[in-house]
Amino acid sequence: MVWAIASYNRLVGLKNQVLNGWRQIDVQLKRRHDLIPNLVNAVRGSMDFERDTLTAVMEARAKAMAAAGPADAAQKEGQLSQALGRLLAVAENYPTLKSNDNVKMLQEELSATENKVGFSRQFYNDIATKFNIAQQVFPTNMFAGMLGFKPAELFEITSEAERGVPTVDLSRKSQS
Repeated sequence: MVWAIASYNRLVGLKNQVLNGWRQIDVQLKRRHDLIPNLVNAVRGSMDFERDTLTAVMEARAKAMAAAGPADAAQKEGQLSQALGRLLAVAENYPTLKSNDNVKMLQEELSATENKVGFSRQFYNDIATKFNIAQQVFPTNMFAGMLGFKPAELFEITSEAERGVPTVDLSRKSQS
């Protein structure tokens, strides 16, 4: 009886840690979603003919904000990351944007937020894995399902583009 109570309490504790991990990701994603319109607005005037790129970013942001659960969020946030990557790559072709302090600051904030999202996802996956293992080991596995415990979803890379190795070009281009 003591073992059953201790096991149940452990599962409840892990479940709450998983929920907290998800909330931490949610906080960072909200920060990311809040920064994106500011970045888009900062570059909009200089990139009038790049409307498709700006529209793609905002559409991907809207989809990401509507994501439900880790698997859906991972997929939609991956699409948003790709759209942001295209925006930042296109912005590199505009000297006025490269020298704009607001754009630089927003890019730095976005980069820092991306790092925080990554750390939050790692924490979440670590605690979700612990929770899942605790449910699946014998003898806890005999009653975890009966008590309503379900395995937690993990964040996974769903896009082949995200799995690819990034190309780094450190060559200095001659300026004319």
